[in-house]
Amino acid sequence: MTVEADNSSQRKQREKAYDRFTRHLLARELTPGQFVSQRELVALTGMPLGAIRELIPRLEAEGLIRTVPQRGMQIANLDLNLIRDAYQFRLFLEGPATRIYVNTAGDEVLSRLEAAHRLVLDRALAEGPTPEVQALAQSTDWGMHDQIIDALGNEIISKAYRVNSIKIRLIRDAATRIDTLVVPVMEEHLRIIERMRARDEAGAEEAMAAHIHRARNRALGMG
Repeated sequence: MTVEADNSSQRKQREKAYDRFTRHLLARELTPGQFVSQRELVALTGMPLGAIRELIPRLEAEGLIRTVPQRGMQIANLDLNLIRDAYQFRLFLEGPATRIYVNTAGDEVLSRLEAAHRLVLDRALAEGPTPEVQALAQSTDWGMHDQIIDALGNEIISKAYRVNSIKIRLIRDAATRIDTLVVPVMEEHLRIIERMRARDEAGAEEAMAAHIHRARNRALGMG
């Protein structure tokens, strides 16, 4: 095997280990504040110890784990500072990104976005927050936010946003119940889309900021 092929194989192993770790984290098989060993991560992810050892510096740099002296590795704890920091970071990225998206997204894209949200809202009102409706709402919700960020075409921003999104999802899972949020979240998104379709940069950014502030307040138990 050439050096280049070997390096490529190692990168794939690291990415696979990262994907499996975050998947288990979001599935709540790892819980915030939990202490975990390298061997436990090997067993959980099914990845070799070498890949886990290479993964740890990345997880530490991203704030998903921290090393506690004499205790080991701890999954990120969802304290007030993390909640405030994660939502502030989100606001700083998504506000300007929304203004740009207003002028770059085509009419057909915005029409599809609106139709997807109205479908979820109509089903939620007709069927209630069934597991199927909740799953559809989750994917529609995060799909719009990811789409707005990815439309910037900036890989650095997209990667940073994805890391923060993992923290936001952990916070939301711990602090709020999606079954009570499907209707209000879809309505908030539709207000954003309405301003986008009107090509109202300031209005769309303001609606996005209001949406993120409400999400933060819900996570902080402030309504």
